[in-house]
Amino acid sequence: MPRPSGPAAPAIRLSAHAEVTLRERGLSLEWVERTILAPDMTAPDPADPAATRSFRRIEAAGARVLRVVHRPSGPDILVITAFFDRGARLP
Repeated sequence: MPRPSGPAAPAIRLSAHAEVTLRERGLSLEWVERTILAPDMTAPDPADPAATRSFRRIEAAGARVLRVVHRPSGPDILVITAFFDRGARLP
């Protein structure tokens, strides 16, 4: 998926926890980026007011819903964690 270009395009960075999580759960970085940049739904994270939960159905993974929790980090976006959310219901 092409990323937005230009000076305003934020870089997407992974926390140490997110790096391990993606590797252990077999999640694609492309899926994570797509979920952040073009979510099917977003919601505030009740545990962290600065964080956002972004959700996207991933057809390549059997139409499961990926949840990516992220927050701004200066001009970038920091991914805190990501996982397939069995309880997520998209509109």
